[in-house]
Amino acid sequence: MQSISAIQLLLAPENKILVEQPPRIMAANENATLACKYAYNGTGNEFRASLNKGTDRAVEVCSVSWNGSFHNHHTNKDFNCLVAVDSHKKEVNFSLWKLNTDQTDIYFCKIEVMFPPPYISNDKSNGTVIHVKEKLFQLPVFQSATPFWAVVVTLGFLAFYSVLITAAFVICWVRNEFFSLILTSDYMNMTPRHPPGPKNKHYQPYAPTRIHTEYRSWEP
Repeated sequence: MQSISAIQLLLAPENKILVEQPPRIMAANENATLACKYAYNGTGNEFRASLNKGTDRAVEVCSVSWNGSFHNHHTNKDFNCLVAVDSHKKEVNFSLWKLNTDQTDIYFCKIEVMFPPPYISNDKSNGTVIHVKEKLFQLPVFQSATPFWAVVVTLGFLAFYSVLITAAFVICWVRNEFFSLILTSDYMNMTPRHPPGPKNKHYQPYAPTRIHTEYRSWEP
């Protein structure tokens, strides 16, 4: 990786710009930030920085122009890019988001001095490979909007109601069995009783008594 040291910065000629960028970046969650550091000792006060895709730099992803107080941004419609410039640190950060696997490629930072003349741009750097991983499909997690305590209270109420209904059913069943037992006992006690007075072995309860005179009519 090309590295800009303090000695290189001091020895950098006025008509040349040195650029440092990391060799590789793994895009996390489809996002990546590429930091481009540059060294320049000239008197230029209007600059332009751009991020270019591909070995031939054919696609300009995004760019920014600044002159100390004014920044002008431009982004390719196929990318989501935001550029932040730190003139004191001489650093330009390109933040990319919602990247897809087709955008995995090598990217180059380009720094230009636009004014005053002469026009100066950095030599082609080694570039940075931005690798975008394929996003794994995740099943959605549905979260209940009902608070946990509300669920607990509802279940408790249903349990109490079930116990109450069961107890009422048992009480009604016991009462019905009790009254049925009483009625059955009354029917069993309705047996014929022996009439009062001296016992007669030949007495037949409720048998009709024959009238003796009815059988004397045939006597001579």
